[in-house]
Amino acid sequence: MTLEKLHLEHVPDDYRVYVGLFKGVTNAGHLQSQLVARNADYEYAFIDASSVLSRLQLIGAVYKALSVLLDGTIKTPNVHSEIVCSLSPSNNISEAYRRWGITATTKDIIIVKVLFPTETRAELPSAEDVWQHITENVHGAAVPFSDDELSQCTDWPKVRKYYKLNGAPALDGKGEEEKIREMSLLALGAMALRGI
Repeated sequence: MTLEKLHLEHVPDDYRVYVGLFKGVTNAGHLQSQLVARNADYEYAFIDASSVLSRLQLIGAVYKALSVLLDGTIKTPNVHSEIVCSLSPSNNISEAYRRWGITATTKDIIIVKVLFPTETRAELPSAEDVWQHITENVHGAAVPFSDDELSQCTDWPKVRKYYKLNGAPALDGKGEEEKIREMSLLALGAMALRGI
């Protein structure tokens, strides 16, 4: 199983976050249609991996979404859509969905599932239940959620455009690895400053 459980500090112990990365997905259109129809069985954050730089960036978005969920200031229908929007440096929700959400042509997808007890669901599905549902419904190859795998998916010109990193002086004269780390930090900063 390549579904990873994230451990986030300052998040209640009864909240569980799972993340997986799938490459070569052939049914992104179907997955997108289930999201648009608000099918509760498909309540996940489906993220276009080509728009993500690093694990740290995604974990930052998950943490930000959980923070607004916990303090009651969520602006989107659920925590999963909030994760997608948390990747954006702007407050434009529809733009965030277009840039970080999936489309019918998306091939590489990061999938995040957040589980927490509610009044109607005290017993949470297990990691195995989540994994089974994902593998039955996502037609692609599961790979480890690592920076190495992510970097093979990232569309660098697109990411530079989305985070306005073209011509950023902080990237001048840096080696490739250092440049990627710096871009990830700049993207995190833009995400953190959104709405301030």
